[in-house]
Amino acid sequence: MSYTQLKIHGIIHIFLLKEAGATLRLGEFQDVDTLTLSEASLVLNALMAKRRKDRKDRNETDVLNKTLDYLDAFARFKQKENVEAVERLLSAHKELTKFERAQIGSLCCDGSDECKTLIPSLADKISDEDLQELLDEMGKLMST
Repeated sequence: MSYTQLKIHGIIHIFLLKEAGATLRLGEFQDVDTLTLSEASLVLNALMAKRRKDRKDRNETDVLNKTLDYLDAFARFKQKENVEAVERLLSAHKELTKFERAQIGSLCCDGSDECKTLIPSLADKISDEDLQELLDEMGKLMST
C-alpha cells in the first residue's frame, strides 16, 4: 500500500471515529447519497472510458489516476451485475442510513460483530442475525 493510500485510509479512519460513532454526526452530508467503493469505481471507470473514447482525456490528473488505482485495489465487487445486486440488497434495509449502507458495502465484513464494531451506529438498528444474513448474501456475490 502506498503512502497516499495509507494517508487516505488514515483520514477516513479519523473521520469515522469522530463523526460516525454510535451516533452519526454527518452534518450537511447526513442525507447525501453515498457510494460504495465498488460503485465509485464503476462510475469513475465509465467516465474515464467515455472521455478516452471521445478523446477528452486531457483532464486526467495524477490525483484522478491514484483515486482509480485506490478504487481498483479496494473495491470488493468488480462486475457491474454484482455491484447492482449488492446495492439492491443494501437498499432493502430502509432502517439504515445511506452512509451506513455504503460502509457495509465497502467494508464487506465477515461477521456482524466486526461490522458493528467498525460501524457503531448499527448497534440498535439491525439485529445480528439480519446483518449476518446480509453479509453472507454479499459474500456470495464477491466470489462470483
